Amino acid sequence: MANNNRELGNFLRKARSQMDPEQAGLPPDNRTRRVPGLRREEVARLAGVSTDYYARLEQGRPIAPSPGVVDALCRALGLDEAGRTYLHTLLGVTAAPSRRHSRSAQRLRPGLHQLIDALDGEPVLVLGRRGDVLAANRMAKALFTDFEQMPVRHRNYARWMFLGEEPRSLFIDWEDQARAAVESLRLEIGRDADDQATNDLIAELRGKSTEFDHWWEEHRVHQRTHGSKRLHHALVGELTVEYETLTLPGDPDTSLFVYTAEPGSSSRQALDLLAMWTLTGTGTPRTGTAQEHD
Repeated sequence: MANNNRELGNFLRKARSQMDPEQAGLPPDNRTRRVPGLRREEVARLAGVSTDYYARLEQGRPIAPSPGVVDALCRALGLDEAGRTYLHTLLGVTAAPSRRHSRSAQRLRPGLHQLIDALDGEPVLVLGRRGDVLAANRMAKALFTDFEQMPVRHRNYARWMFLGEEPRSLFIDWEDQARAAVESLRLEIGRDADDQATNDLIAELRGKSTEFDHWWEEHRVHQRTHGSKRLHHALVGELTVEYETLTLPGDPDTSLFVYTAEPGSSSRQALDLLAMWTLTGTGTPRTGTAQEHD
């Protein structure tokens, strides 16, 4: 709980500093602003609460605001959907079930392995908590990397993005993809600030990557539901893939990421060529599976 309180204060201060007073609808007051963004009293006024009440929230005091107050704070701070979800979670006003601090290993049902194998022409990744890679079909291995060849504790998307050898040369838009990975982890830690495995991962990345550490301090959150990735693949050249995220019913900690390309495009041709290579080239194993993760 103490971790959540600290993160709440950090998140509110960062969100407040990024708000433009004019865009927030505040009239000019001719006072010199010593720091960027809104002042505490301005956020309080926009949210309809007292300055002292808002200050105690930023200080991480044990306060239980109503859902209406939290919604007003979200509007005052101009938060997007991911930011709103994150703030509601930090303040404990969501209907999400509580999570245990000691959680069991994640296992995929046999039917899910059959499903990703059936999507044979498209790359598919299955990610679990904190972005752990639970499975990848042959196309995902060929497009990204073979996570199964890594030690189990290293099979994590964010860890690979920042500490792996391939990503910086593979992703043309590496910075955008890396920042999204940071912001997804920030959303994850907001759901359970005391999860030891997630905290260990964040500590490792902050210690080994100056970029991760810098972006972590921005306190931005992002939920990956869809998007695109631009790649320069060593075998098939440049291509752009679109992805859709499918959260499994009854298992909100597990998501399928399915990557596709526009029919008839050069990117589609590149994916088709990659599919042929996986069948006739090196004989890449069909499905990489991490059976258990902490």
